[in-house]
Amino acid sequence: MEISLTHDVHGWDEFIASQPWKPFLQSWTMGEVYGDIGQQPVRITAYEGHTIHGVCFGHVVPARRGKHISVPYGPLIDESLSQAEVARITEHMVRLLKKEAKRLGCTFIRFSPFWPQGRHAQALDSLGSVSSPLHLLAEHVWYLPLEDASKKRKTEDELQADMRKTTRNLIRRAEKDGVTIDVSADPVKDLPKFIALHDETRKRHGFTAYTNAFFESQVKRFSKRKECTLYLAKYQGKTIAASIHMHAFGETSYHHGASSSEFQKIPASYLLQWTAIKDAMKRGDRIYNFWGIAPLDDSGNVAGALGKHPFGGVTLFKTGFGGHILNLVHCKDAPVTSAYWLTYAFERYRKYRRGF
Repeated sequence: MEISLTHDVHGWDEFIASQPWKPFLQSWTMGEVYGDIGQQPVRITAYEGHTIHGVCFGHVVPARRGKHISVPYGPLIDESLSQAEVARITEHMVRLLKKEAKRLGCTFIRFSPFWPQGRHAQALDSLGSVSSPLHLLAEHVWYLPLEDASKKRKTEDELQADMRKTTRNLIRRAEKDGVTIDVSADPVKDLPKFIALHDETRKRHGFTAYTNAFFESQVKRFSKRKECTLYLAKYQGKTIAASIHMHAFGETSYHHGASSSEFQKIPASYLLQWTAIKDAMKRGDRIYNFWGIAPLDDSGNVAGALGKHPFGGVTLFKTGFGGHILNLVHCKDAPVTSAYWLTYAFERYRKYRRGF
């Protein structure tokens, strides 16, 4: 087995496409996006002969409290391998990443693996990693399968039958109210419409947003590959909601959303999501990924899980479309220098203040 830095673009994405879980955040293109905004990509591949058994993409984050390497939904390792083989590959990947982190002046590596709970977690635990005070990405993901267990495509009627009654009614109400959904023919040109709404949404909810440079690079690079769609919801001649959807490796992901404060009572976002779901079906995608929600209790009771969780509101919205939850292992940090513990202490306090 050879673990090394790589420049194998095609082999990288072909490997991801072959796996049961295919997070686009580990795609080669995503590394180019981070490179565009000054966060150097670091890519590692595990080869045996000419066969790839694992990939791991990280990017250097120049954070004020500690420069570090962030690994979004990685590493990805061949799911057909045994737990022992996964652990061995992970160990060698982490060693090489630590070497690169030291060379680049980083204090730690933050892993947010796309590993369902109960799978592979000990592979990182055994390497001196610690549970991160904060999550990096969504760890409770809401998935809507677009095919049944026999891989038969679901119909629109079947998907609507699985929705919450309120969700179906709000989709119809948006149509009755005159809301229309446009698919941008030029996402790069129309991106300022999304950014304006997103800034409004950020101020309303008080979250830390991606930079405009990130949005610009992501939309430019993925739309060039026909892997990005910008939806615009119109009402009375105004754009009142917008979203950016990524579609790669047979999955559609609802990645960014925004809405107007002026028209909050108009359920445009419900019709927007339903339009995106139908488009995913037309493309032949297998899964529609709503991304993060609040954690659910053992019985799957949404209401009992809301409390003061920051994702409480979007949980009711997303779960109303039907689907199921995928719980991922918690984010792990691999310290590289002792300076990491200053970041650790600060983020424990920050977690408390944010209500997680």
